[in-house]
Amino acid sequence: MNKRLPTMLVSAVLAMSLIACQQSENSQTTKTDAKNASEKSQQAMKKEMPKVEAEDLSYLIDEHSYANKDEVLLTHLDLDLEVLFDKKQLKGHVDLSFERLQSNAQQLILDTRDLTIDRVTSIDSDGNETDTQFVLADKDAVLGSKLTVELKDGEEKVRIYYNSNPQASGLQWLTPEQTAGKKEPFMFSQAQAIHARSFIPVQDSPDVRVTYKANIKTPKQLLAVMSAYNEPNTPLDGDYQFDMPQAIPPYLIAIGVGDLQFKSMGPRTGVYSEAAYLDSSAKEFEDTEQMIDITEAMYGPYLWGRYDLLILPPSFPFGGMENPRLSFITPTVIAGDKSLINLIAHELAHSWSGNLVTNATWRDLWLNEGFTSYVENRIMEELFDENRSEMENALSVQGLRQQVKSLPVGDTILHITLDGRDPDDAFSGVPYTKGQMFLVFLEQRFGRETFDKFLNQYFGDFAFKSLTTPEFEKYLDKHLIAKYPGKVTQAEIDEWLHSPMLPEFMPNPQSNAFIKVDAASADFISGKLALNDMVTDKWSIHEWLHFINNLPQDISLEKMAELDKAFDLTTTTNNEVAHAWLKLAINRGYGVVNQRLEDYLISIGRRKLIVPLYKALMDTKQGDFAKRVYAIARSGYHPLAQGTVDAIVNPAKPVSK
Repeated sequence: MNKRLPTMLVSAVLAMSLIACQQSENSQTTKTDAKNASEKSQQAMKKEMPKVEAEDLSYLIDEHSYANKDEVLLTHLDLDLEVLFDKKQLKGHVDLSFERLQSNAQQLILDTRDLTIDRVTSIDSDGNETDTQFVLADKDAVLGSKLTVELKDGEEKVRIYYNSNPQASGLQWLTPEQTAGKKEPFMFSQAQAIHARSFIPVQDSPDVRVTYKANIKTPKQLLAVMSAYNEPNTPLDGDYQFDMPQAIPPYLIAIGVGDLQFKSMGPRTGVYSEAAYLDSSAKEFEDTEQMIDITEAMYGPYLWGRYDLLILPPSFPFGGMENPRLSFITPTVIAGDKSLINLIAHELAHSWSGNLVTNATWRDLWLNEGFTSYVENRIMEELFDENRSEMENALSVQGLRQQVKSLPVGDTILHITLDGRDPDDAFSGVPYTKGQMFLVFLEQRFGRETFDKFLNQYFGDFAFKSLTTPEFEKYLDKHLIAKYPGKVTQAEIDEWLHSPMLPEFMPNPQSNAFIKVDAASADFISGKLALNDMVTDKWSIHEWLHFINNLPQDISLEKMAELDKAFDLTTTTNNEVAHAWLKLAINRGYGVVNQRLEDYLISIGRRKLIVPLYKALMDTKQGDFAKRVYAIARSGYHPLAQGTVDAIVNPAKPVSK
């Protein structure tokens, strides 16, 4: 672990040298804010990681990377790429600066997937290039192709000329017809978990942290943005420069290119979007600046300068992606009533848990997502009230309890064992909600004030560093459990982190509002209460979700028709409510929804919303409908969504990534 420390110091020096030019054309206010944030980040990066002793170091191995990061470690990338929409390629070169952790290391081993490598050169201190030998291995279905570059004595930088290819798993290329504006194409990346290697040859492990600069060339009418400093209201010229002075893992390198406009939401926040979503998203997410203030008050300063949002087309496969300084967001959460903005709180919370303190391997995903879900809920409690946060927690736990019934038992363990599987398999409600409930459990045992102090110290001690679950366990024991004895047993910690399913003593959040909803639902089902007597005009989206999700699985079609007529559930414009209703309708054979279901599956690519519907269709022997709709929808889905749904709809012929 200590071998990472020199790189952190190099990163700090690089960040200090870059920050001055980074803000040179920005407003004085933003300059001051960014300078203060940068200075704080440099202080954090200079701190040594807490020393954690361990007898078995096997947990430090990242099974999802070929990188020889214990010998040669990347420290900085210089990207120079052209965005070629006609070929669906990024083409150019990347300069890789590295540190030799072993002075006799003769090779730099990188991760790639579906990249064409044209040439590799070594670069001396004067910038002169000399061709060097390299070997690109055959492709592994999960890991991609190992790229081995021969190193010369004293060498500290190599340049790789390459291009991505249309099948890149980390990029999606949209035609103008697939965008909201219908006039210009759109491209965006999604590098988590191990998809950065599909558009950059890199040591693609979350245990590696790099700074980067980029020069991106695009068609002149389009704007490029990245997970770096983005100058608000940048003029369109087709040639864009970016600096990312803080060291981040490769999965957080991100790019988006399209017919984008910018709208400010506050001194540090704004929205990039196609015109169709610009005003509505800025209004929907106008509380983002306040969310930053709330989180800073709880867990320390925001260390990344600006925090902007990029609203992507509906094909984006996730709700959001926490790319630093520029979270990528699905438009499916623009509900018009702020009912789904906990997603923004979640992506912002990653600025502390995930981006600042990162899981070292994908076995440790819960360290990113469990902590982030916990901080997200605390933000929502402060922004709204305890009632709102209780409802959101209760819905999450309800969903988790349902999901673990269908997951492989091993996948219900927080410190998951992947054994060579794609790390995308680690993503479920387990690292998110089970991880969050573990932290709620600790908060309840130690008290909120004590636990908040622990979290503040944790975020500070591990800022801009990566750690594993065993390292966290030792840190937890030293700074919380041993410090306040008698609160938590080691057996309880082991059950949370290393045992399958859910602990019997897991917190079970309840909402008084849901109790009233359950009473009304029971009276309706039993016939005691007519729908026109059910008082729902003040129900929140969360109450509607609870109501639909908890209707009897054998509810009669007559009752469903009554509900649909009274509340227009089939035609609701809230995508989360529509998802819940459509899933129930599939399971009950309520065919009235079929046209709405088809339109929904074709127009949305978010995996959370479409995957359960395809699974339900296949499980209820409506496979012909699923296959027909998917044949229409597939071309508009992201490669990650395609891979998931391919395996559901055509299980005998899964499509390899």
